[in-house]
Amino acid sequence: MTSKQRSNLKSKAAMMKPIAQIGKEGVGENLIKSLSEALEARELIKVNLLPASGEDGEKLAADVAQLLRAEVVAVIGRKAIFYRRSSRKDFQHIEF
Repeated sequence: MTSKQRSNLKSKAAMMKPIAQIGKEGVGENLIKSLSEALEARELIKVNLLPASGEDGEKLAADVAQLLRAEVVAVIGRKAIFYRRSSRKDFQHIEF
């Protein structure tokens, strides 16, 4: 992903509300499943990374992205933005 594409996605995510929180319970199978479904439906999601998770935000976001087979667009403070192109055919994909 180029820096221009990353910047474009960051601007699209700026007004989005986080759809989930990752806290002291960590990253469970149900959380990954729901985030994956959200990515399939939206392609771009924002997630709160609570300090109670005990991990560095960048590392936690990278681990979650690997499990989701997604890309980390950005980690800003304790919020992470993830992108994964939807495999749906009847979907208006995000244009770069």
